[in-house]
Amino acid sequence: METAMSSRTSRWRWWHLPAVALFLGVLCGGAIWIGGDHGGGVWAFAVLAGFAVLIALGGRSELIRGLRGDGRDEYWARVDLLATTFAGLVAITAIIGMCLWEWAHGRDGSPYVQLGAITGVAYIVGVALVRWRG
Repeated sequence: METAMSSRTSRWRWWHLPAVALFLGVLCGGAIWIGGDHGGGVWAFAVLAGFAVLIALGGRSELIRGLRGDGRDEYWARVDLLATTFAGLVAITAIIGMCLWEWAHGRDGSPYVQLGAITGVAYIVGVALVRWRG
């Protein structure tokens, strides 16, 4: 029997990713709109809102259910961890590459140096926290 708390948690998981995507669509579209590119703002909102609808109404697709968070288990927790790790490695590699490109062209590497520093500090803090908790 499902309790009221687990029902609310399940409902929150179901709508979490679509709500975040829609919220980001409003933020990104609004920022681009305010910056003067009205068509780009509408396009950014439309893409993220479309993603939100796809995830919310994706039905029985195992991939979409995994992204949404309903039916979470150890398998999906592992998939999420590996996907996050892969995305982080791609981002770090891109940041390092962009730093090198900027430096090779005689520039100071901004903002990529700052992003690299934030990433490095976050990694060290993450390792320390996991070690401290574990």
